[in-house]
Amino acid sequence: MSALLEIMDKKTLLSLLEKMILIRKFEEAVIKGLESGKIRGAAHLYVGEEAVAVGVCSNLKKEDWISSTHRGHGHCIAKGVDPRYMMAELYGKKSGACKGKGGSMHIADVSLGMLGANGIIGGGIPIATGAAFTQKFKGTKNVAVCFFGDGAVNQGTFHESLNLASYAYTFPCSKAIKIRSISERAQSYDIPGVAVDGMDVLAVYEASKKAVDNAREGRGPTLIECKTYRFRGHFEGDDDQAYRTQQEVLKWKNRDPIANFKTRLVSRHVLTEREFKAIDETASHKIEGAVRYADESPFPDPSEVLEDVYAS
Repeated sequence: MSALLEIMDKKTLLSLLEKMILIRKFEEAVIKGLESGKIRGAAHLYVGEEAVAVGVCSNLKKEDWISSTHRGHGHCIAKGVDPRYMMAELYGKKSGACKGKGGSMHIADVSLGMLGANGIIGGGIPIATGAAFTQKFKGTKNVAVCFFGDGAVNQGTFHESLNLASYAYTFPCSKAIKIRSISERAQSYDIPGVAVDGMDVLAVYEASKKAVDNAREGRGPTLIECKTYRFRGHFEGDDDQAYRTQQEVLKWKNRDPIANFKTRLVSRHVLTEREFKAIDETASHKIEGAVRYADESPFPDPSEVLEDVYAS
């Protein structure tokens, strides 16, 4: 995607880098929080996959909506959720994005179009589909994006949602099995499907821009498969060596989306080492501030346990 690198302005390119670094710093702080015991429960980190959230959400407006997965921290930050409120949520504090009641797997900020992380595999797909239908019904040009992993494509919610989104009424079995790429699933619903390098933020940005533009102009949904790799285990504390080799992990770490994007920007004189250091330090300070905010915030009062849980 060197052509895109040549035509994009420096402000946009550095914004992509800044957001990826901020996500990485946040997740590194979460690891420390888990190790210290200040963050409890399961946490599924986004380390290594930053290019996907940033590449997609950089094409979105505040009025656009996203739904997420159990691995949603990166999606939240990329959509604009304040890291302070996110960290406080993970700390279980009253000042958190969901007042300490959502935690890592159910964090949300509807005011920013972040409809929530979701602990159910494929659970966010019908939510995004419903959000998109709402915008279509209202006649806006706002769009909805759903992030999901490979495990979701064999869930009923995936097929039902794509069927509704594409208004298809047939489902050829020959198209639904023995696929080489998840993006091929789109053929069954007569919608565009594209596979991109999920470790390349510009590749994701370009594919997402085309998909978002199509959606805004009423040309329907797009299925984008971002081929990416998480550097940490499935969850913190997971023994990932039981199902993947160190060589495999190291191979993908050599394709680190942040390090490689930085190298490309420096080689094309878009970024200097001094500028990168400043961006890195700014992200560190922002996340350190988020940790302090979470640490110093009060826990919810037990009397509030049922507040904001049920609709009245």
